[in-house]
Amino acid sequence: MHLSTTPAEALMMTTKLHMIRHGHHPLLGRILCGRMPGVELDDQGLREVEICAALIDPAPTLVQSSPQLRALQTADIIAGRYRLPVEIAPALDELDAGDWTGRSFAELEADPIWRQWNEKRASSTPPNGERMAAVQQRIVSHIAHLCDERRGECIVLVSHAEPIRAAIMHYARIPLDEFHSVDVAPASISTLVADSTGIKLHQANQKVPA
Repeated sequence: MHLSTTPAEALMMTTKLHMIRHGHHPLLGRILCGRMPGVELDDQGLREVEICAALIDPAPTLVQSSPQLRALQTADIIAGRYRLPVEIAPALDELDAGDWTGRSFAELEADPIWRQWNEKRASSTPPNGERMAAVQQRIVSHIAHLCDERRGECIVLVSHAEPIRAAIMHYARIPLDEFHSVDVAPASISTLVADSTGIKLHQANQKVPA
């Protein structure tokens, strides 16, 4: 005999994933940090993340983070508010910028490979770095796994602009070459909702109040 699902039961099977970019840091907008060690949040970033943590709804059951320090600081603040541990997830790591890591954006503007990277993101690769398609594949695969393993939960994923942008573009069906059309602000929240019909983009780049 088929037993119908009550609205409450159906709601419990809805999984919500909040993808949160780390907060502001002193090198933001000036240096391509990539996986450069030792990049810490500044006072502005710490304030942003405190505000962001209060916006998460419902209360999360899992907090995962990129292994980068600025992301871990962000995740620690969020997890502390909800008394949760932080799990490090390599799939949430920043794009490997290869030889460009640590260089200023002003310096990179003179590099023709950099210009090609920003014009044809789908087919270009940073020197000795990681393709955007590879970033997209790893974060989307990780999200799919979480939605299967943690059904009905609210999950926080703390990452970086490029991985979050790649995930948004996948679920919004935006080609990678149009990456400039997707903004991911510091401490912003982009939300995915997963249910029996699949994984959908609910909102992108919810910024913390000024």
